[in-house]
Amino acid sequence: MLVDSHCHLDFPDFASELDVVVKRARDAGIGRIVTICTRVRKFPQVLAVAEKFPEIFCSVGTHPHNAHEELDIDSRALITLTKNPKVVAIGEAGLDYHYDNSPRDAQAQGLCQHIAAARETGLPLVIHSRDCDADMVKILKEESGKGAFPAVLHCFTGGRDLAMCAIALGHYVSFTGILTFKNSQNLRDIARDLPADRILVETDAPYLAPLPYRGKRNEPAYVQETAKVLAETRGVSADEIVRQTTENFFRLFSKVPRTLAKAA
Repeated sequence: MLVDSHCHLDFPDFASELDVVVKRARDAGIGRIVTICTRVRKFPQVLAVAEKFPEIFCSVGTHPHNAHEELDIDSRALITLTKNPKVVAIGEAGLDYHYDNSPRDAQAQGLCQHIAAARETGLPLVIHSRDCDADMVKILKEESGKGAFPAVLHCFTGGRDLAMCAIALGHYVSFTGILTFKNSQNLRDIARDLPADRILVETDAPYLAPLPYRGKRNEPAYVQETAKVLAETRGVSADEIVRQTTENFFRLFSKVPRTLAKAA
């Protein structure tokens, strides 16, 4: 069993064929999928996808692009929404200085609220981090000083210092189809050197389809292509990467059941 630890199945890209996309994932051996929330105010749509399929779970949170729109949603509100058994993570929240769609102080404020929710619930924080390595390192270190919390740097494209900071703080690092791109050698070098028990794979679908699907809409079934390249990069078998990343997933996303209940 392989896992897609991060995608967005509530997005319009999947509206007309969600059942087919999920079936293709099942046929490809994808045993668990986490569909990620980007706006708390749209959380009901995210939850509806997770509740429709036994192997799909979800998060609750506000993407940094939307941070300024949901500053009124604090850690207590996030914590309340995690009571649903299908909610297994907080986020995605973080910093995005590439687009700066939200003021940077609002992004940082939102991130810290999400960290507080992750710290209290013990659910992993799904972190979005783009072109902000120094500030992300600073916030992670400062917040860890207030108390540990589980987290994953999703769709990792940062530098070695950020990756190693995350590992030192007990967090995980997750790779998308970007790892398969020809111009991603620096990223593969980082992926090669990380501890085996701290790596994950994801699609971030509908974005970032891996080779040989680059340029097409991404979907959970394609996570196997990223896993193959991660195996090659680390010099291990594809089976070993499947085993290791799946074990890592269940350790971090500890609320996700290892065995699914059978339908009545």
